[in-house]
Amino acid sequence: MANWLQFYQHIPEKINPEIMHFGFFSVGWYAVMYLVAFFVVWQLLKKRLQRGEDKNIFQKIDEEKNRNAKDKLRKKQETVFDFLLVCFLGAVIGGRLGYVLFYNLPFYLAHPLAIVSPLDPETGAFVGIYGMSYHGGLIGVFLAALFFAKRHGINFQTLSDFVVPAIPAGYFFGRVGNFLNGELYGRATDMPWGMYFSDDFVPILRHPSQLYEALLEGLLLFIFFWFWRNEKKFQGKFLAFYFIGYAGARFSGEFFREPDAQIGVLFDSVTLGQLFSIMMFLCGLTLLCRVWLSHFRSTGSHSE
Repeated sequence: MANWLQFYQHIPEKINPEIMHFGFFSVGWYAVMYLVAFFVVWQLLKKRLQRGEDKNIFQKIDEEKNRNAKDKLRKKQETVFDFLLVCFLGAVIGGRLGYVLFYNLPFYLAHPLAIVSPLDPETGAFVGIYGMSYHGGLIGVFLAALFFAKRHGINFQTLSDFVVPAIPAGYFFGRVGNFLNGELYGRATDMPWGMYFSDDFVPILRHPSQLYEALLEGLLLFIFFWFWRNEKKFQGKFLAFYFIGYAGARFSGEFFREPDAQIGVLFDSVTLGQLFSIMMFLCGLTLLCRVWLSHFRSTGSHSE
């Protein structure tokens, strides 16, 4: 039992974040898990399209008389794939700018090229581009989705109801990528399920908070949304509940996650991630109230 526990606790130290390396170019688990997340979300949405779970979303395609059912399905799949690519780009740009603005602005003001350069600004060594903010990425995805929906004449609320149930599945793999990359580990613990992480300055048992968040923000939310995905009442509710659900999961997970060294704990009680989660929760409640009011107004007008 002791040997098994020792093996388990040292698992992160045995994982090489790099899968392969060619000169300056390397392929890491983190990037691969991002691609896996994209592929999984894409496959889940394809399945929804194949099952006909996209009513009243792609009306322009449905109304095209020169296409048969197979061609319409293919066109919808292409549209959804393009949508995911635009959102992925929004997530990368928003996540990077969010990290720069929210988590380490003084450093990047002093070294602006470090925002996009993979070279260390002081030594010139290749270190790669690191540092992404989930909440910055969320803003980027939100703006990208709004732009795409408007450009293609798609109702944003119905599109979000279609896409959101699949999103947490992708986020599960993103957090697993954090774990494989040995980053964003948890606070010190004396619990036996704690782990040692190789880039920790003083190796001590820490919560594998990346895995906690993978379960809370990824798997748990996915199960909830996926089994509820065909509920049609209250158009636009899925985005509101995603904001609320993710905020609650992230707020809870932050109690186990090691705060960013350059920021620490704010007001002696909360982390920056928890503050953003509170704002996200309030946005979700506001959006949910708007969804409910819109529904009751529309049903009231129909009854008249």
